[in-house]
Amino acid sequence: MVYEKSCGAIVFRKFHGNVELLLIKHANGGHWSFPKGHVEQGESEVETAMREIKEETGIDVIVDPTFREVVSYSPKREIMKDVIYFIAKAKTHDYVPQEEEISEIKWVELGRVHTLLTYDNDKQLVNKAKPFLKDSFS
Repeated sequence: MVYEKSCGAIVFRKFHGNVELLLIKHANGGHWSFPKGHVEQGESEVETAMREIKEETGIDVIVDPTFREVVSYSPKREIMKDVIYFIAKAKTHDYVPQEEEISEIKWVELGRVHTLLTYDNDKQLVNKAKPFLKDSFS
């Protein structure tokens, strides 16, 4: 069994009084999810999440390490993958998709993200993050 580890974040902003999340559509597979990517040697989990968000979307973020969730799945036979997700506040709101990997990016109001997210584990992740997201603006 091969083990892989990636890190990413639920990126959020407050826009016209609403909490919005940044969703990306992957060019390979066409699924909607959150920015994430493989850990490089010498990087911390938070550093990986920040780098991957910047590479995939062009957005700088502030990561909240107090929210840390692990999503585990098997993308292929004989491969087990852990993805560590944080919550991250967007410092900038204009995005630029990484052409090789991302076909589309959009800000989606928190109440509507479940209609776009492809995988149930991402929907469950949002449910766990909601109290943290609401606390960020109180």
